[in-house]
Amino acid sequence: MPRRMGRPGLMGTVARTAVVAGTATAVAGGVRRHGQQKAADQQNAQAQQQQPDQQAAAPQAPAPPTAAPQAVPHQAAPMASEDRLARIKELGQMKDQGLLTDQEFASEKARLLAT
Repeated sequence: MPRRMGRPGLMGTVARTAVVAGTATAVAGGVRRHGQQKAADQQNAQAQQQQPDQQAAAPQAPAPPTAAPQAVPHQAAPMASEDRLARIKELGQMKDQGLLTDQEFASEKARLLAT
């Protein structure tokens, strides 16, 4: 059967859309986690700056009780190992189809294994 040239068929379009949507979801999650971590780091830095200022202002007064740590927003539970394995297999298929470069595959695989 001769290979069809030109635009991808319906399944190719669906597969490409799924890849784009999955990648966008993964990137958005990473950006969100990075932003949350950055905000938490800034709050900790501000708290550490205010603590010496308060101690210097009132050295004889008893130290005020320290505030409880800020609650970190609930993050998604780590992926189950079966989910990670399935996602890595899916990434491998995408690499074999030419949708991912070797570098993209390696970075996504490392990210999945780190969670």
